[in-house]
Amino acid sequence: MTTQLNTVLSAIDAINNEDPNSTIIDGQSQPKELIYGHYMSACLNQYWPDSSENLQIAVRAQHIKRWHFKRSEFPLGKQGYLTWRKELGKFHAQTTKQLMINNGYNESESEITACIIRKEKLKTNLDSQTLEDVACLVFLQYYFDEFAAKYTEKNNEEKIIRIVQLTWKKMSERGHEIALSLTLPDHLASLVNKALS
Repeated sequence: MTTQLNTVLSAIDAINNEDPNSTIIDGQSQPKELIYGHYMSACLNQYWPDSSENLQIAVRAQHIKRWHFKRSEFPLGKQGYLTWRKELGKFHAQTTKQLMINNGYNESESEITACIIRKEKLKTNLDSQTLEDVACLVFLQYYFDEFAAKYTEKNNEEKIIRIVQLTWKKMSERGHEIALSLTLPDHLASLVNKALS
């Protein structure tokens, strides 16, 4: 890892360490987006170990300062949700680009990373697609259980299955292979099987 890359990853972590939202890891409260960024990097390093510096930064910064725009600040419903996600994507990209420039990367290199975070040309830009794959895999490994429990309580298994199907469509063949190799708890594996059948 280059000094430049290490400095930018540390800067991303420093920002995400300020997250007012927390998650419990091994009985300890941790900043939510700091943990998410580390899950993302670990997944990338495990399955795509030869990734470019641009992709390594994009993956770590996927949710940089995500609390900046609250979902409640946007209209209810699907359109409001999509607008929120789009604005967040632009914010994450611009924040990361500026961090890179501040730490010695040039405009062109920094914009490449911003494009990955904005997930431009998803099916043709391999780095954008890999970011999407990593995000989907991290969701399945670390967040799917809590998500599924929420909708199981509402007796809404159809929604869970629909989300898994939408997630699957976003992924590449390589992403599918990795997802199918994950060891999920039986109740989650059953939901994935229903979604893919």
